[in-house]
Order: sequence, then structure tokens, then C-alpha cells
Amino acid sequence: MLFFLPANGIHKVGFTATKKIGNAVKRNRAKRRLRALFLEFSHLLKDGTYIFVAKQTISETTHQKLKNDFEKVLNRSNAINKELK
Repeated sequence: MLFFLPANGIHKVGFTATKKIGNAVKRNRAKRRLRALFLEFSHLLKDGTYIFVAKQTISETTHQKLKNDFEKVLNRSNAINKELK
């Protein structure tokens, strides 16, 4: 899940995972996976504030499926610069 608020010149990002995901190890792993995907797509993103929320299924999802879902969420929220793609 992504919350995106566009802003000029500001680039903030936050990652969160609730206890529904599991213990601290699973929550930290979920946030690390989201951070890695964010870094992969960061050159395409518009300026703004991003808050990524990990869902329960993140721990059993493959990297490729997670990457596809991540890109869909970014496209749906209009966070990707179409010119840079």
C-alpha cells in the first residue's frame, strides 16, 4: 500500500509494517524489501512524500511478483514520471 503526496522539491519516504505481519524479524525484512524496491524505482519517481505500508502477504511473495505489484501501485498513484520511463 502506498500513500503519496506530491510536493515540489521535497523527497521524503517512510516504510511501516504492523504487528500483523509477524515478529520484529519479519517486519524488518518486509521493510528492507520495500526499501530495496524503492531504490530500484527512485530515479523514476516524482518529488513528494511517500509512505509505504507492508501487507501480510509480503513475506511469502516472490521478488518478481512484489516488483510488479510495487510498480502497479506507483502507476496507480501517479507517482512515476512518464517522461523518464
